[in-house]
Amino acid sequence: QVLVHLVAEVHRHAGHADVVRELIDASAGLRAGGTNLPERDPQWWSSYRERLAQQA
Repeated sequence: QVLVHLVAEVHRHAGHADVVRELIDASAGLRAGGTNLPERDPQWWSSYRERLAQQA
């Protein structure tokens, strides 16, 4: 039970660190030039964000 709790805590903090990094360098994905995000144009991302905001 302690091990499961420890893994969950590490996962949570790693996610927080990723969000902070994205806020600092204004980029998203795994790394510059080799992201793990789908290839979409800026207009698609804007539309996607609007749809998410409407659903939230």
